[in-house]
Amino acid sequence: MTLQQALLQGTKLLEEASVAAPRLTAEVLLCHALRCERPVLYAHPERELREVEWIHYGRYLHERLQGKPTQYITHRQEFFGRSFLVTPDVLIPRPETELVVETAMSIGRGVSRILDVGSGSGALAVTLQLETRSEVVGSDISAPALAVAAENARKLAAHVSFVRCDLMSAIADRSMEMIVSNPPYVPLGDRAGLQREVRDYEPKVALFAGPTGFEIYERLVAGAARVLRPRGWLILELGYNSRERVRGMLGDCWGDVRVTPDLAGIPRVLAARIRS
Repeated sequence: MTLQQALLQGTKLLEEASVAAPRLTAEVLLCHALRCERPVLYAHPERELREVEWIHYGRYLHERLQGKPTQYITHRQEFFGRSFLVTPDVLIPRPETELVVETAMSIGRGVSRILDVGSGSGALAVTLQLETRSEVVGSDISAPALAVAAENARKLAAHVSFVRCDLMSAIADRSMEMIVSNPPYVPLGDRAGLQREVRDYEPKVALFAGPTGFEIYERLVAGAARVLRPRGWLILELGYNSRERVRGMLGDCWGDVRVTPDLAGIPRVLAARIRS
């Protein structure tokens, strides 16, 4: 079978199964099987697949048809122009989370110490360290997630320290100038309505906050008041329709509240500065 035939066959299978972006997915999976970049598929469409390549491609297609996210098959996801390792131990970084980085860089010029709470793959911590050259610490409750984050930091030459703890419980008082987080914010009752790729494959500890979906936000706001230095910033990614509830958690000690929408116009990132 040639590359062109394999690509057409994979696209057809994915399309019939209503998998999103079937052509692109087939290209990515075929490239992963061949250990090549996408231009190769079109530069040499007549090239015959070796048996081992066909076996790998077939397995990857089967996994995707069963609902496994492409990123967990290829173990790669791009974030802020860099390729990150991802495994089922970490949430797949989303494009909208790049807004957290952009917000931090915009309002936090000159910040020297940043904490990323719930680091997961380390996408936020690694990116912020490389973009700002600040001292960055990442925390996570999951040891396997921290192993992935540490590998991403090593691979991308980012100088990030990682700490295993529940949110910021191991972080010293008044030690940070900025805290960023993309926390779990899905209510437990919404589990059945999630896409199967999310519901069945992404880590539950990174998705579900509790019965209301706001439990982690409440703890983050309280913890940030302890950990931030005076005039320090807290930057949170927001779940759908959560702006007013999260904003209402900020008491009198918070000011300069800013909310940034994503490209769809949905309020996506909340930033607030502690007064003292």
